[in-house]
Amino acid sequence: MSTSMKILMITGIFPPDIGGPATYVPAMGNELVKRGHEVTVVTLSDVLHHNESPYLFRVVRVRRGVYKPFRIMLALATILFEGRRADVILVNGMYPEAVVANLLLRKPLAQKLVGDWAWERATIKGWVSDSFEEFQRRKYDLKVEVLKRVRNFFVRHADALIVPSRYLAHWISSWGMAEKKITVVYNAVELPSCRPAVIPLTTRIKIVTVGRLVPWKQVDQLIKAMAECDEAGLVIVGDGPDRHRLEQLVRGLDLGDRVYFAGQRKLEETVSLLAACDFFVLNSTYEGFPHVVLEAMSAGLPVVATAVGGTPEVVKDGENGMLLSPDANGLLSETLTKLASSSAVRQRLAMGAKQTAQRFRRSRMIDQTEAVLQACARFEFETWAATKTDVV
Repeated sequence: MSTSMKILMITGIFPPDIGGPATYVPAMGNELVKRGHEVTVVTLSDVLHHNESPYLFRVVRVRRGVYKPFRIMLALATILFEGRRADVILVNGMYPEAVVANLLLRKPLAQKLVGDWAWERATIKGWVSDSFEEFQRRKYDLKVEVLKRVRNFFVRHADALIVPSRYLAHWISSWGMAEKKITVVYNAVELPSCRPAVIPLTTRIKIVTVGRLVPWKQVDQLIKAMAECDEAGLVIVGDGPDRHRLEQLVRGLDLGDRVYFAGQRKLEETVSLLAACDFFVLNSTYEGFPHVVLEAMSAGLPVVATAVGGTPEVVKDGENGMLLSPDANGLLSETLTKLASSSAVRQRLAMGAKQTAQRFRRSRMIDQTEAVLQACARFEFETWAATKTDVV
């Protein structure tokens, strides 16, 4: 029998925002309340007044659009106020504010990490062009090294870390975090039932990719591969700093009638788009753990993905999808053509994909997360960690 806890969850995005934490936090918060815990969520928000009736917990919103130094101070004050009664804090965003506030609160603190924000920020700003793994190994100029040290500081001030893959756990331990403080909790998938969307493409086969339009997703290489896969069209779901460049590439290759930019969509809309397509592609050079792959599999789509990061922990080549090297772009077009031309192969891989998705149950994710929080709240995480297992 678990002991009831007062849990403060901190996130940078929350509905109506769209993104991983905006999906994870409401679902996790509601489930923890159903298990007898008291949950409060502190989040940034563009507007302070929303309909909070879907949530079984209290939501405290901090206005996102105010002058940044004021916003940081307001977030710190809010976390300090709401954290006074908490037995444990679960951080899924606003990591600096949460850690700094907790230097005063001195509460048990767990962080959920799904990547390396230092690498992402340095890459988007153009400070580095190295892969995720090269970034972990190399030394850089002062501004990048300061960024990495700040990242390490905030991570090391967690009592426990929750990560979605063994791959990510390995690299986070290189930031100076003891392995025994890191717990792998695989993401879960539970999709709403949606009708297939109407997609403005006339091609017989429709391929879909979902994600932020950033350099390491290599959507440009996927678009180039489409030029050699005549019978298929491509649906690109998501937005980001690379969108304009990608749209220019589509025009330059004269693929405007075969590539559809769907933009950022809500979960229900994304599921409808998945349901209208024949297979899913993720051509990135890095993934901590691709939750979108689980969503595609749950929708019954075979997956073509690069064998990077945590992806091989869910995609098994020839069983539920096809794995490629991230730099084998010539092979990408061949693979797309092969899958587009064979309904038998697609059906076989789709069956394996649905079976895989069924293993990533939400109840298991909730159980494991609750256990981490219970151990933290009792200041017994390291003792508990010695007995845990991370097998799906």
